[in-house]
Amino acid sequence: MPRYTNTAILLHWLMALLIVAAFSLGLVMTDIPGITPAKLKYYSWHKWMGVTVLALAAVRLLWRLAHKPPMHPAGMPAWQVKAADASHVLLYVLLFAVPISGYLYTTASNVPVVYLGLFQIPALFEGTPELKALFKPIHYWLNMLLAAGVAVHVAAALKHHFVDRDSVLKSMLP
Repeated sequence: MPRYTNTAILLHWLMALLIVAAFSLGLVMTDIPGITPAKLKYYSWHKWMGVTVLALAAVRLLWRLAHKPPMHPAGMPAWQVKAADASHVLLYVLLFAVPISGYLYTTASNVPVVYLGLFQIPALFEGTPELKALFKPIHYWLNMLLAAGVAVHVAAALKHHFVDRDSVLKSMLP
């Protein structure tokens, strides 16, 4: 059975966990009214996860460029191959776009990003209310697109496993 490399599998599942955690935390923290210590802590954790996802996305992309993934199953219809390839490209783009848009939104809000409480990531520009208003919906909708893309990705993996009974899901399991 063709499989992804152990490094690819580790990066996939680590990023999946971080993305679900960051997305969930984003929903929780934005529903907390006012400014509270818990809300500020959650925002910090959310940013830490975003920076980590961005760094891991870079590592993952470099790994993917150097290591070919397993071939699609024999007999898979051409339209499914194209859809799978396109959805993977979209997911990779979003793995970069979501954390970058979060960084831009935070910078536009004149709030520093202090990674793990250890060092501040430099701001690329001076924030303004207009830029904040621009980047807030961009970050939100990119997250919603990522959530939809992940849902389709999971549904496709389950379809391959339970309907097609091929090795697609097994190739990414530890």
